[in-house]
Amino acid sequence: MTLDRAVMCFAGFVVLLGVILSLTVHPWWLALTAFAGFNMIQASFTGFCPAAMIFKAMGVRPGTAFR
Repeated sequence: MTLDRAVMCFAGFVVLLGVILSLTVHPWWLALTAFAGFNMIQASFTGFCPAAMIFKAMGVRPGTAFR
């Protein structure tokens, strides 16, 4: 798995987790989904992604988007 796919998979997981928790626990869990969305938008403009930095440190091989 490349770094790009790992980041997208993690972002999708966080979004789905936020939706599931908001439906089963408390609606404020939608803030997690909003945070993930804002982080994806910010990363698309700046190229800075904390998740990519963590995955890179864990040894996930680079992709084309996050170098």
